[in-house]
Amino acid sequence: MRKQESKNTDSVAVSGKPRRRVRTLVTAGRVKAFGVILLLALGAGGAWWSVSSGQLERTIAKTKWHVISASARLGFRVGEILVVGRQETPRDELLKAVRLSRGAPILAFDIDAARQRVEALPWVRRARVERMLPDTVLLNVEERQPLALWQHEGTFALIDHAGEIILRKGLERFADLVVVVGEGAPGQAAGLLQTLGNEPELMPLVKAAVWVGGRRWNLRLSGNIDVRLPEKNPSGAWARLAEYERVHRVLERDVQVLDLRLPDRLIVRKAPRPAPPIKKRARET
Repeated sequence: MRKQESKNTDSVAVSGKPRRRVRTLVTAGRVKAFGVILLLALGAGGAWWSVSSGQLERTIAKTKWHVISASARLGFRVGEILVVGRQETPRDELLKAVRLSRGAPILAFDIDAARQRVEALPWVRRARVERMLPDTVLLNVEERQPLALWQHEGTFALIDHAGEIILRKGLERFADLVVVVGEGAPGQAAGLLQTLGNEPELMPLVKAAVWVGGRRWNLRLSGNIDVRLPEKNPSGAWARLAEYERVHRVLERDVQVLDLRLPDRLIVRKAPRPAPPIKKRARET
């Protein structure tokens, strides 16, 4: 009797040898993963094409302007420009730098570019520009404070506390400010004015100050009196002069130079006396 064939036996090849069962390596899960990778690759390739061709940038810009246009129709337009802190800056120059007109879409306004243009104006030290939706732009201006007039190579300029130049023309109304002279003087002027301000009785007498050798100051007081301050501790020397003036009234005397460069003394040089007039001899008759 023939034995019944088993269903689990390997199939037989033509040669009569057993044929190996072929096991599939591409499972359903791997097919799905491959599909995901393929889609990601296609998406990355499309994104690369969009960026390299500029299509993505153009699409974003187009969408942006569609949004801005829609917002303008909803009332997001410039209706008012508020300015805080302006004193010296002319109004027309400020509005010209802002480059904004009423009725313009407020979301299209580039506040960073406007701030940079405003801060480039002579009087403006710092500016802040803000949108106050739906229709207001707020411009907060911090202006420079004039400190002194700088005389250099025959020209004058108005400088602030940081030694920065504010103006070179139209300086007539600042004629009462102290004049500082010499290269490098603007950077040292704030410290000098602070020292001079410690003695309010002497401060109004100072008309000019010369920065000498990049080290120290010579002052010119009313009455053409020169005061030579030391390189070290000029504040102490200035205080000593104020004390001498209170006690001895040295500035009321006929002096030309007051030298304070030595820490323990005051050297006074008097103004030269005018020579007496030469009497003419009477002509003999």
